[in-house]
Amino acid sequence: MPRKRLVVQRKRRQKSYGAGDSAAPLDLKPKGAFRFFHNYKLFAIIGAIIMVGSFGFGAFLNNNGSRDNSIRGTGVVRTTPEAGATSTTGASSNVKQYTAAPPMTIDPSKTYTAIIKTDKGDLTVQLLARDAPEAVNNFVFLAKDRYYDGNTFFRVIADAQGKVQFVQAGDPTGNGTGGPGYTLPFSAPSNLFDSTAGVLAMARPDSANQPNNGSQFFITTAKLPTFDGKWTAFGKVTQGLDILTKLQPRNPVTQQNPPPGARITGIQILTS
Repeated sequence: MPRKRLVVQRKRRQKSYGAGDSAAPLDLKPKGAFRFFHNYKLFAIIGAIIMVGSFGFGAFLNNNGSRDNSIRGTGVVRTTPEAGATSTTGASSNVKQYTAAPPMTIDPSKTYTAIIKTDKGDLTVQLLARDAPEAVNNFVFLAKDRYYDGNTFFRVIADAQGKVQFVQAGDPTGNGTGGPGYTLPFSAPSNLFDSTAGVLAMARPDSANQPNNGSQFFITTAKLPTFDGKWTAFGKVTQGLDILTKLQPRNPVTQQNPPPGARITGIQILTS
């Protein structure tokens, strides 16, 4: 190739920079179809249109049945660290968590009966909707939402003679620290404990002015007058109390390896 032509081509490939200029590659303007990527404003506008369209399409799907919009306590389901654990730990396979207590849906003028099914037998409980409507409404909701399925009676407390005094359940974690993600106001303290056994009541911390746990409950198997005025009673066992009196004492708070706990397989709610 002639020397003169070679020099001309070399100059075409080179860019001259004056004093103070920086030889930045970004100063070179792309040609042809690549000019589109150099037009930053146009590129940003098109990107914004794509994003808005994506959000709109997602909203359309949600409003047309792609997501479960039924009222379920506005909650989600998460798996516990002990998912699939045996009754030795007392943990059920999952824990449902809700952002708020359920709305009032029961009719206090009606009669509600709970059939608590366990692997040791069934318990029949008359729920006291007139006396403790909030607690009964909450229990009915959780039972129908199958929150209690797989729970154990994680505490079985006996006296010095080994006679069971009360049993506690309603904690899917099986160690007494769990709940549905909300609490209930402490209300309707009952005086039933002095007069009868088989009282179904909401569990709550022993310290004063503490709300009820949202899901944990206990059932007495003997008359406990010292409990009067301290707990919200919302039911009475009418059949099957003898099943609870035969349970082996256990307490995961004080025992490192407690014996297996009786498991709740389901709760059926009857209305009349």
